[in-house]
Order: sequence, then C-alpha cells, then structure tokens
Amino acid sequence: MNIQLSKMRKYIAGFGLLVAVSLVGVAMTTTSFAQTDSDATTANSLKVSPLRTDISADPGETKVVKITIGNPTSSAVSVRPVQNDFVADGEDGTPALILEESEYASSHSLKQFLQPLDSFTLEGGESKTIEATIVVPENAEAGGYFGAVRFMPTSPDEGGQVNLSASVASLILLTVNGDAPEKLTLTDFTVQQQGRSATFFTTGDNMSISIRFKNEGNLQAGPFGNISVTKGGEVLYQTEFNSSDPRGMVLPDSARRWSESIENISGFGKYTVSAVFTYGSNNQTIEVTKSFWVIPLPIIISAIAILILIIGAIVGLVLYRRRRKNNMSLSGSKRR
Repeated sequence: MNIQLSKMRKYIAGFGLLVAVSLVGVAMTTTSFAQTDSDATTANSLKVSPLRTDISADPGETKVVKITIGNPTSSAVSVRPVQNDFVADGEDGTPALILEESEYASSHSLKQFLQPLDSFTLEGGESKTIEATIVVPENAEAGGYFGAVRFMPTSPDEGGQVNLSASVASLILLTVNGDAPEKLTLTDFTVQQQGRSATFFTTGDNMSISIRFKNEGNLQAGPFGNISVTKGGEVLYQTEFNSSDPRGMVLPDSARRWSESIENISGFGKYTVSAVFTYGSNNQTIEVTKSFWVIPLPIIISAIAILILIIGAIVGLVLYRRRRKNNMSLSGSKRR
C-alpha cells in the first residue's frame, strides 16, 4: 500500500473511533484486528455491532452486510453513515481510516464497491440495523478489499455539525473469489526477555517470542498455529497462536508483528521453541524452531570464579617453575 506521505497525514487512526477488528493487527481491539468484544461504544454512547465482518463474493455479485447501530442514551441522536477505506497503520494491527470522503486507498479499496447510505435518527434506547450493500464489478480482480462503514452523530443544536470524535465504525474485509496469489513470509521469530533479543539469558522470567509476518500476496491472511517449548525432549509449555475469533489479519503489502509469552522456563539448560503456522485457502504451513540457553547468574559467577582459579593456578605454576629454574641456575654457578 504505497500511500503518499502527504496523504498519510489525512489518515487518522484515532479520532476516538472504537473501530473493531483485529488486522492486520496483523483481528483487532477497538482500533486493531484483534477485537474480541461484540460491540463498541463511543464517549457519546453510540454502539455498533459487529466490529468486523469477513465476507466473500464472486465478480459481478452483490452482497449485503447487516450492521446494528444503537443509542443507549435517553436522548435522540441523528446519525450520518459514511464509507471509508482503511490501510494498515504500523505493524500492530491498527487500521488507519482514510477520512477524506473524496479519497480512496491506492489499492484494495472496498469503498468503491459500497453503496451510499441515508442518514437516520435514533431515539433514546433505540437500535437500528442497516444494510450496507456491496456491488462487486464483473471485472473485479480476485483478492482482498477492505473498508469501513462509519457512523457519525450530528449535533442538531449546532446546525447538524458532525462529531468526529464520537464516531464508531464497523470494518468489512471482502474477498473477491478467484485465483488470487497468497504468500505469507515469516520474517522474524526471535526469543526475547522484556523486549531484548538474545541466545542466552540468566533467568526464564518474562520470556516471549517476537513473530513477524509479511504479506506479499493479494489477499488478507490470518496465520494461526501452535507454539511449544521443549527441554531435553520434554514439552514444558504449549500455546495456540492467533486463535481469537475473528483472527488477526495481515493485509496485502503490509506486515504485522505479534508478541507471544512463553512460560515454564526455569533452571540451567538448552531450550527449544518450535512453531507450526497455517494460513491461506490451501492451508499452507510454515515451520520454525529457535534454541536458546538459560544460564543462571550464580552458575556464571561460579564458572568465572573457577576460571580465575584455574588461570591463577596456571600462572602460579609457571612462576614457580621459572623461579625454581632460576634458583637451580644460581646454585650451579656457586658450585663453580
């Protein structure tokens, strides 16, 4: 997603939006693709559900996505729906909405397929389900398209002024069926302790795995799998990776990084972290292993002390032999 720097200033990942999903993060918490809650609420108490919808369609097909918007307050509010594209903002799965209504993402734009929606009013305590219509052109290229339907409350007392900070959005990830290339590359799999990467550590506390995927295909991908830690063939720890519903996604032309905690690591020894990741329509797999050592500080200190003693003993022996040799030479000289 090659976005011009000048345009990026217009991409606002915040504005108080409780956007859902999880990405890229790539399933989001309010502003990331890892959201697990079923709805979101703004400071002005608009609620939207679902936070993210994943759908597929054939070229030339029309799809409808149902989105429920609620007003849990006791006052009526006017709501204006707006369609936006979004792009990946960094590598943590946060989507950045393109808020300029006249602009589209340079690629993978869903906004171009979304039909306009009329404004409406919600009475206090009222909810309304709207239908977002997606019309896929006959010549649409196979692959992923992403966008959002954003709901902006207006202020009747201020001439219908839009309150951007109180808007909420529901993300839509569309897959246009066809022969779309899927290529996910694992670019980082390192053992860390409190963010520091190394091959040996003095304790097994606060350990994690830094995982980074790069999507070089044309379709969003949600890698998932299992991670295990072994020592001497014994499995010490196992965990599932990216198992939330919906899964965290990696958008095309972007990368996403995860940090997964690993536990039950204690005591001296060599440990091995193994992982098997699966992604794509054909269940492609990526396997990786990484080994590291835990050498407790007392062992290091003891080893250094022993090394110093050995070096001292060697130096002492050399000096002793040299002195003895010199003494023998002096004794021989006196006899003469």
